[in-house]
Amino acid sequence: MTLSTAEPRTLSRPAVPPAVATTARVLGRRALQAAGVVLVVSTACFAIVQNLPGDIAFRIAAGRYGYDQVTAASADSVRAELGLDQPVWLQLMDWLAGLVSFDLGNSLVTGASVAGELGLHLASSLQLAAAALVLALIVGTTVGALAAARPGGLLDRLTTVWVSAARALPPFLLGLLLILLFSVHLGVLPAAGHGEANNIVLPAATLAVGLSGLFARVTRDAMAQIRQSDYVRFAATKGLGGWLVFLRHICRNTGVTLIAYVGVQVLVLIEGVVVVESLFAWPGLGHALVHAIFWRDIPMIQAAALALALMVVAMNTLVDLATAAVDPRPRHKEAVL
Repeated sequence: MTLSTAEPRTLSRPAVPPAVATTARVLGRRALQAAGVVLVVSTACFAIVQNLPGDIAFRIAAGRYGYDQVTAASADSVRAELGLDQPVWLQLMDWLAGLVSFDLGNSLVTGASVAGELGLHLASSLQLAAAALVLALIVGTTVGALAAARPGGLLDRLTTVWVSAARALPPFLLGLLLILLFSVHLGVLPAAGHGEANNIVLPAATLAVGLSGLFARVTRDAMAQIRQSDYVRFAATKGLGGWLVFLRHICRNTGVTLIAYVGVQVLVLIEGVVVVESLFAWPGLGHALVHAIFWRDIPMIQAAALALALMVVAMNTLVDLATAAVDPRPRHKEAVL
């Protein structure tokens, strides 16, 4: 009887698909970034509010009872009720402790749950941002693709003028011009409001105009460069039809550049939301943030600022995942290594 000298067989773990590994890595990195954003934004907002001019307790009492009804006694009562007479560091620790337990607290003015109000405002902001982004992408990519078909042509030159004009107009000025044209003179769209389909047209258009011009320029430059690449010429020599070359090679490679650029422009979109919501009385995060700052509603200020900052992180996460889905080269390289 002979003993076997074969090596003991070891069970090997199944290889993780490259797409899953890429997704997990992106989500982990963005989760750490979100935690840092929460800490920095919370501390910064609290410090800024504490250094704003005026008595915080007086402003909160005015928001509750009205300026005509505010007295020194009512302001002192609010100060004692909300613990505003405690050391600043202790107030910040209380807020951070509540944040760890996912408790955003209550509004200092209305007494309502900040989480409940934040949910309503966040839904409105996401609705407006999504409408503006979709409109900007549809208009911008269409015009950019048409301009790239004939570089140096009339449409290409008009696109350049459009980009410059769109970037030169601040959102609040563009919004006022749209209100004067479509609400005051033509009377076809409401200047403010929420709840009906036509209420979102003017604020979404105000945000979309500047973005659409940038998307048109990026799409035009990317497509014009890709059309001159070797792999597009090689695809044409293989006998692929014009539409197949356009869809398989030009559009997909343009999408990689455009998706990355959308992530950069999210900051412009978030900044514009704050201004446009106040201009059109749209009940979103920007509108809530402006009113909370006026009344010194510290929990609402911090919650709204956090939501705006996390919207940027979330959008960048979606851009990373979309880029990895459209362009598989990085994850395949990692799989080989």
